[in-house]
Amino acid sequence: IETYCGPPGYASNPSSCPGTFSTVTSNAYLDGGGHLVIQAINNIGAWSSARMKTQGLENFQYGRIEASIQLPNTTNQGLWPAFWSLGSDINTTPWPACGETDFMEDWSPQVFNGPGPGGNKTTIHTAATGGNGIGGLFTFPSGQRADTAFHTYGTIWSANMMQFYVDDPTKPFLIETPADLAAGDTWPFNANLFLLMNVAVGGTLGGTPSASTPNPGVMMVDYVRQYMPSTTVTVPVLGTPPSITVKAGATSGNVSTFSPTLATGTGYVYFSCSTNAPKASCAIITTDPLNPHVISASSLESVTVTVTTTANTSEAKAIPPRLLNHRSLNHGSLNSGMRTWMPIVFAGFFLSIVVPSGGRVRRSRPQRRASLYLYLCGLVGSLALIAIITSCGGGNSSTTTTITQGSNGTTPGSYSVSVYAFTESNVSDGSNAKADANVAIPLTVN
Repeated sequence: IETYCGPPGYASNPSSCPGTFSTVTSNAYLDGGGHLVIQAINNIGAWSSARMKTQGLENFQYGRIEASIQLPNTTNQGLWPAFWSLGSDINTTPWPACGETDFMEDWSPQVFNGPGPGGNKTTIHTAATGGNGIGGLFTFPSGQRADTAFHTYGTIWSANMMQFYVDDPTKPFLIETPADLAAGDTWPFNANLFLLMNVAVGGTLGGTPSASTPNPGVMMVDYVRQYMPSTTVTVPVLGTPPSITVKAGATSGNVSTFSPTLATGTGYVYFSCSTNAPKASCAIITTDPLNPHVISASSLESVTVTVTTTANTSEAKAIPPRLLNHRSLNHGSLNSGMRTWMPIVFAGFFLSIVVPSGGRVRRSRPQRRASLYLYLCGLVGSLALIAIITSCGGGNSSTTTTITQGSNGTTPGSYSVSVYAFTESNVSDGSNAKADANVAIPLTVN
């Protein structure tokens, strides 16, 4: 319900914004002590605040992004401070498909169990998650609060991986990766973004302001920084994972587990996989307690690759008797009816040719005409008889028979499963071709 105001004289200010500067009425200013102040102010029932963003000024991609902030008191409803980002392509890829990342978001526990002064909520929003997003809650150690001291809220951001932390970047409390999204969703966080800071009033999470809502509600910012990797971290050694041999469609014996070697101090590594087996897929599960698709250099953790194949099912097909008795279905044998009638047919055909001709005896024109007539009659009769025998399947069956044939699963053969590793210093487009390390696991499908 707030009106966002820039500094006095800002061309885009609504008419209700202050026209002259005062620390009492201005919604954003520098306090002279190295801090940016953003404050929500209730002026006779009308709330104003400030939102600052780098859109059109500065884009960011990867690195460690953090801000040092002291928040207003969010014990009671009304205020909704945030430090967040949006995809820089939002004008061509509208929200939420452009991606939104809330590094810090705080609101009253009275509204949807908000974290309040005792914590922080971090959420990512994608095309499929929309306004709900997925994320995690951070709770401050006993005695610490968001409104009485500065705390750093940030992420270590690399290709396919965002690690969120409060105060200590070596101890993330939440890690999100493409594998954490639902099937069919898109990971939009390998592209540029711009940063935002604001103190909203009211709204879905802000709740309803009251006399208990701080006025002004002050958020002070010490700094916003981006750190880029100074060096490339040592890539993990993936070794030689065990091969996989599985019957198509089986749900056992279809895994390979191995423990990559990570150099000390290289942080987290994200793993993904692919397979060239037809009608098959693969998935990664790790033993990391924070996220099941990464491993940490701080402890010995394993990676398990699971391959899902499609069973080769059988199907019944109706086979007419005349085809069932065919040579190709009986391995070179003719059915008894065909063996009985075929000699008779050929004998009749021979007689139709030889007998009417009467050998080489010279005949008159009427006799030759009669012989030709008999020849044609014999030929037509023989062909008709063959057709009747074939269509009746030799006359020995009047029912339809079924056979089963192998069909449509993962074709038995030799394939591979490729595993890809992405380190914290990876600043690529996140494609498998740009992984820091990879290994192929032999896959045999029976």
